[in-house]
Amino acid sequence: MRVLVVYAHPLSDSFAAALRDTVVQRLRAAGHDVDHCDLYAEGFDPVLTPAERRAYNTSHPDLSAVDPHVARLRAAEALVLCFPTWWYGMPAILKGWFDRVWLRGVAFELPPGRGAIRPALHNIKKFAVVTTYGSPWWLESPRFAAARGAGQGRARSPKCAQESERPSRSSRSSPRASGASPTTWR
Repeated sequence: MRVLVVYAHPLSDSFAAALRDTVVQRLRAAGHDVDHCDLYAEGFDPVLTPAERRAYNTSHPDLSAVDPHVARLRAAEALVLCFPTWWYGMPAILKGWFDRVWLRGVAFELPPGRGAIRPALHNIKKFAVVTTYGSPWWLESPRFAAARGAGQGRARSPKCAQESERPSRSSRSSPRASGASPTTWR
C-alpha cells in the first residue's frame, strides 16, 4: 500500500519525530511504500495567497504552487498525519497544508446549485492520526493546579455545562487496543 505520512513539527529531535520515525519504519518493515512528507523540512508555505483564496471555490482552483503535494495526496492509498496538538489544535503549517492542498477537485467537489459537498479522495482507503499533547511545566505546577481545582477527580466545565466524572485510564480506548495501528494495515 502507498502510504503518505505527513509530519508537522519543527524539531527533528521531538517526541513527535520519534513517533513519526517509528510509524515510517514499521510501515516500511511491513512492506508498504512510504512517502514521508516533512512539511517543515520541505519548506512548505502554509500561507494561502489572495489569488488562491479567490479561486478556492471556483471550478478550477490554482494548484500550481502545490502541484507536488496534490500529486502525492492523489497517489496515496493511505494517509497518516503525525503532529503535536498545540493549544487544542494542529500546527499552523498543517492547517495551511489542508487549506492549500485539499482543494475543490482534489479533496471534494461542489455540486451545481445547492447541496452537500461530495468527497473526491477516493484513493485514500486508510487514515490514521498520531498526535502528542501535553501541558507546559508551569501549568502543572502546584500553584496553578490548586487554582484549577486539579486533583479533585472531576473534570471542570464552564458554568453552562454539567460537570462530569473523568474516565479512568483503563476505560480510555487506545489505537493499539482497538487494532487501529497503521502498522497492521493490509
